[in-house]
Amino acid sequence: MKTTLTIKGTHCASCKALIEDVAKENSCVTDIAVDFNTGKTLIEHKDCLDWQALKQEVESLGKYHVELAGKETV
Repeated sequence: MKTTLTIKGTHCASCKALIEDVAKENSCVTDIAVDFNTGKTLIEHKDCLDWQALKQEVESLGKYHVELAGKETV
């Protein structure tokens, strides 16, 4: 599955690396690409992904706000 998120508050390469590292620790995330310029994030994942848990993990890193932008079954 592929899902697009909007993560508000990203502004640099450190934000990108921090968010990607935390998401990759989740066994249900198979790939993630954060674009800190636009705030758009593409996540490839298994069905087992707990969105609320991932949202809380990312938002706990700093002043980020995560919104689900679109979900696509592959």
